[in-house]
Amino acid sequence: MLTPPDLPHDAIAQHLASAYELHGIRAEFLPLGADVNSAVFRIHANDGTTYFLKLRRGGFDQGVVAVPAFLRHERGIEAVMAPLPTTSHQLSVQGHGFDWALYPFFDGSSGFERTLTDRQWIALGTALGAIHRTELSESLSAALLRERYDHHSREGVRRYQRRFVNGVKGDGIVERFLAFWEERAEEIDTVVYRSEQLASILLERPPQLMPCHSDLHAGNVLLGDNDRLAIVDWDTLILAPKERDLMFIGGGVGHAWNQAREEALFYEGYGQRDLDLVALAYYRYERIVKDLLEYCDQMLDPAASTQDREEGLRQMQEQFLPDDVVAIAHRSYDDIT
Repeated sequence: MLTPPDLPHDAIAQHLASAYELHGIRAEFLPLGADVNSAVFRIHANDGTTYFLKLRRGGFDQGVVAVPAFLRHERGIEAVMAPLPTTSHQLSVQGHGFDWALYPFFDGSSGFERTLTDRQWIALGTALGAIHRTELSESLSAALLRERYDHHSREGVRRYQRRFVNGVKGDGIVERFLAFWEERAEEIDTVVYRSEQLASILLERPPQLMPCHSDLHAGNVLLGDNDRLAIVDWDTLILAPKERDLMFIGGGVGHAWNQAREEALFYEGYGQRDLDLVALAYYRYERIVKDLLEYCDQMLDPAASTQDREEGLRQMQEQFLPDDVVAIAHRSYDDIT
């Protein structure tokens, strides 16, 4: 969310005092992320400690806070950013239409803003390998979604394609969005078709499921001094094949992480590749389809801010640049055909 939610500072202060016994706080809104259903704040407490507060609305599942806490505290994977417990030992609380989770504040920059050092690439691979090898308890596993190669995003994009053919009116942002969509219509068709084609192949195979972050792009890896790093934003945790996460390494999301040398360093930490190339290509295409659907929803949402919509349009256009996600997905497809 790039614009602050309609939530007074006093409401934030009262809720944090009640749930976490934090008093005299100062809340600073941070315009981060493309998720219009999440808002984040830097919280300055009166004892000098700084925290990171995340508010989510709609579809919150306790697994997205319970599993990171297990990975960090029970499995010792220090790169995992886990929430702090409330005074009643809960990992999140509800209030004012949001689910609230409080985290330690990591002083660093995202992988979009700063290049990983060699050691950080190896450390990221080591951490993700440990996450993928973790066996969760039945209760934790039951709290997570399982990969189903769902057709929701593909059908959503097709509905918009039919709608666009019949004509859509809107403001200047919508007009620029539709002009770009028309320019790339044939390639968008290819992306959707290949995602469906590869999903049909994978549905015939018994998947090897493991805990996956599933949104492991450069923006969700924070980099600090002395080669520290933190994997954040676990909202989309899922049990899925490992390629669900590994598609981001070399995948070019946000026009980052698209260099062969970076991949080699990552796998030095992760271990043996033995990648399912069909799954890798599928997840790269499916990510694009999912993003396209979200961009369509955002462009035509009367409640979305101009700033969020402009940013969404910019991100969609960048996906079709050389060495960005569409070009890399096509190369992944060529590798199996």
